[in-house]
Amino acid sequence: MAGLRREVRKEVMESRCMEVAALGRPLYPGMLYDCRSDSFIPGVTLWDKNALRDDLDVHQKPKTHLKFATSDSLSDKANLLDIKASLKASFLGGLVEVGGSAKYLLDTKSSERQCRVTMQYSQTTKFEQLTMKELGNITYPQVFDQKTATHVVTAVLYGAQVFMVFDYIKAENKNKQDIEGNLHAMVKKIPKLSLDGEASLKMTEDEKEMAENISVTVYGDIELEENPTTFKEALEVYKKAPALMKQQQDKGVPLTVWLYPLNLLDSKAAKLVREISLSQVCETESLLEELGEMERICNDLIKRQITDDFPDLKDRLLNAAIRGGTQEDKALGDILNIHYTSPFNAYNMNKWLDDITSELEILSSYTSGLKDLTVAKSSGSFNSICFQPDIDVVVCLSFTSLNKSEVFTILGQTSERDFLLQAAQHWFNSPDISAKMRQNLSLFTTFLKVNKNEKKFKFIIASISDPSNLGISIRLYQNGLLTDPKFQPVSKPPKPVVETSDGKVTLKLSKSPTGKTVHFRVEYKIKPSTDSATDVEEWTVKDTSNSENIFILTGLQLREQYWVRYRAVSNVGVSEASDSVPFTFCGKLDVTVGKWNFSIPILINELRCKILTTIGMSRWSPSTIKTEVMNVVNNPIIPYTVEIPGGLKEGMALYLQGVASQSCRLMLDFATGPKGDGITFNFSSWFNLIFGKRGLKCFTISGGSAFDIFFMKSTEGYEIYLNGQRSSRQFDLSIPVENVTTLKMSGKVIMNTVGIVENWSTSTFGKEMNTGISRTKLSDIQSDVPHPVCNPRNPYSGSIPGGLRPGLVLLFQGVVPSDGDCFEINLQTGPKYLHDIALQLKQDKDSVVLNSREKETWGNEEKAQVDPFVRGAAFDIIMLIKPKCYKVMVNGLKYCKFRHCIPVNTVTTLHIKGDVFMNTFGTAEVDDINLKVTVTNPANI
Repeated sequence: MAGLRREVRKEVMESRCMEVAALGRPLYPGMLYDCRSDSFIPGVTLWDKNALRDDLDVHQKPKTHLKFATSDSLSDKANLLDIKASLKASFLGGLVEVGGSAKYLLDTKSSERQCRVTMQYSQTTKFEQLTMKELGNITYPQVFDQKTATHVVTAVLYGAQVFMVFDYIKAENKNKQDIEGNLHAMVKKIPKLSLDGEASLKMTEDEKEMAENISVTVYGDIELEENPTTFKEALEVYKKAPALMKQQQDKGVPLTVWLYPLNLLDSKAAKLVREISLSQVCETESLLEELGEMERICNDLIKRQITDDFPDLKDRLLNAAIRGGTQEDKALGDILNIHYTSPFNAYNMNKWLDDITSELEILSSYTSGLKDLTVAKSSGSFNSICFQPDIDVVVCLSFTSLNKSEVFTILGQTSERDFLLQAAQHWFNSPDISAKMRQNLSLFTTFLKVNKNEKKFKFIIASISDPSNLGISIRLYQNGLLTDPKFQPVSKPPKPVVETSDGKVTLKLSKSPTGKTVHFRVEYKIKPSTDSATDVEEWTVKDTSNSENIFILTGLQLREQYWVRYRAVSNVGVSEASDSVPFTFCGKLDVTVGKWNFSIPILINELRCKILTTIGMSRWSPSTIKTEVMNVVNNPIIPYTVEIPGGLKEGMALYLQGVASQSCRLMLDFATGPKGDGITFNFSSWFNLIFGKRGLKCFTISGGSAFDIFFMKSTEGYEIYLNGQRSSRQFDLSIPVENVTTLKMSGKVIMNTVGIVENWSTSTFGKEMNTGISRTKLSDIQSDVPHPVCNPRNPYSGSIPGGLRPGLVLLFQGVVPSDGDCFEINLQTGPKYLHDIALQLKQDKDSVVLNSREKETWGNEEKAQVDPFVRGAAFDIIMLIKPKCYKVMVNGLKYCKFRHCIPVNTVTTLHIKGDVFMNTFGTAEVDDINLKVTVTNPANI
């Protein structure tokens, strides 16, 4: 096919022979043609039929072309069909009716999501032209006088063309450029695929998936039995195309014709005086392209679900007519000027589409998180919801500005039009309205999340015009009636302020920043907070009686860590919960004993057990023991027998926690029943383990020291852990473990807790023992302690409430690291370290020393008889302030005393440092008359 030639100029065309694309029109040698309207004159000719047939000069012109195009523009289509500027102008003006393969010109994309690639397959066959003899022997000269034609067809190039149009609709979230590239690559493979036979074998999985979704349209000059619609069918057509073209008539159809001016044959004939300016043709083409793009955008917008949900927007799109007009006596330039001065020109229409696209994107983003809500698309559906008998409250997120009239559709031809168009501002472009919209959406979304399960509530979305409240509003309907067009629901309040004093917890609450708070709903729980909507059932709920901001929280357990939050409650629904705040209720604990006598260890330990029940005597927190130790027995009286239901199965562990007495001897018998045979584990006063008749010195622990022991059943036997240390060997039992159903305990020992750990490997205890850093200075053994006092990396220094005085008791509970060197507890007269020290209790290596320091001088050091602080073990200390001395008990046993060297009433500060995990420090008041102790817990990190 001839390439695009130099465009015609504005000059007289008397000596020019024109080349014109046939475009499926029946143009043959000798036919008359009017270049003024680009139309042919059927049935009229200058020569008779026989002369035309006999005097043709015929040449064979076999040639095949294959082209691919990714553009769908009018310009690129015209290039494929070799259409010149003059004929293009006639086509754009609707003067030319195309046929055959040229109908491809009429196929335009209907969507911006449409990815398109076109394949052009063409063949030329013959070239025919009139001879000079015919041009000189005119049979019907009267034709010149009729002036109906300007040219005569003197030559025709024959052949056939096929255009295959491949379309793929991309998903909204896919990149169009990537899809078009993949589609182009697939279509270019067609010649190779058709030669290779099995196309599916040559395609990747992604290409096969794409091929399934490609639609195909064919425009051609050949007859097909069936028009292809799929990629696979298009392959078959491509294979058959050459054969089908040969089956056509020998010549095919006219593809290109050459026109000879009639005025060169006779001066009386009509002639083409001037061609249309190329710039005006290009301008018209560009304008139509813009309008076509707007139409595609409009089609896409109408098809979106969000448009269907809001009929006001859909009506505006459907009513948007792209208008224009022509006048027969006006030049093309005047027509273009009329378009540019119209409010419906391409610029305004493009801007309108940009605005309505922005509007739809805003709607889509604002409703994307509300897909489960009903959208009321009409007043009828809206009323049917509001008047449902089982619905008392309807909360409607209303878009109030969707049916606003378009400015340019109501403008007349006035001088103020341009000013009004420039001054018009859409609701979604206003910063104030946008800010209000975001706030209302946030209020609606959070209110919906909290109240959506209320039986009498209904949340919906609708478009309700309200010029006084542009953008978005929340409308409240109660019992079918609108009660508030600008409803502000209660929203998330600030986190509560928690104060604990005088044995009570006081909450300071704040009203909701929006809406009207009628009262509050306080929620609290012991477990760590997740603040998720799914954990509502785990919270204990208490409603206040009014909106007063002070609330006393009662019914709490001492030393448990709580999380508290609250909600604002209105007449219509509740707010989102505030952020939760952790706190520990220290309060006061009154403990009454039968007799206060320091010299009787059992009574002292009774007091200690009652006091420490809430803070724990084990290395692990009470909450860990409570959740992971089953069948717990607290404070069993030795000797004691306990049943083990089902025996100790593999993977289970027996847990014992207690305190070694001064002459400790603990015997544990694992028996097949209360009177059955068993195996005895015998612990001596230094916890030399005797198994059966074999002595194995595995552990040492002094009297007065706390201990915890785990007997873990494995496939080989028993593994024993004492204070975090694993025995050097396992112990095989001659009696099958599954037959052991009874545990017998005897000896001289204080036992606090006995229980079963059902799954050792997944328990907190088992994980710690197997980490390799169990209870070291770097371990995280305080992870389950709500408010620890200090650790090896964080010493503690703080005031003692009220200072020291006779009758005051200091309580400590902690753990010594397994790799610890030393730690000290100092009772000082000031906050500075090594200030005057009334008492220093220092554990160093395997000894404990007590001393005082005054005026930078240390006193006489006193060394305790034994060191009760075992590496890796828990401990607790009770210091009783007597008028003449300090009396110290460790792990419930009398330990030592230290006389006052510095007046007690000058001591104000507690300082703890070194290798120690101190979990708890508290004070207690001893009432010597009523034998009652009141405990407070003032210290934490």
